[in-house]
Amino acid sequence: MDSERDARNARLGRLKWHCRRALLELDLVFQRYWQRVGDEMSLEDEAALERLLALEDHELWALVGGKQVSQDAQLAAMIGRLREL
Repeated sequence: MDSERDARNARLGRLKWHCRRALLELDLVFQRYWQRVGDEMSLEDEAALERLLALEDHELWALVGGKQVSQDAQLAAMIGRLREL
């Protein structure tokens, strides 16, 4: 039980670290996201966020800013949650 929790906490810590971006706008979006969601995100949201964070900043900002649309339903749902902030 503790090892699962420790592993999850480590994953969340890595995600939080990767949310630190070069674009201030993305930093602000992710800061608000973590303040709202905290460590209570679902495993599906973790996976979607990890996939989004693999993108370059300008591509990610185009998605979050609404200039581009993701055809991937899981990513589109996470982008929608980020936009709600």
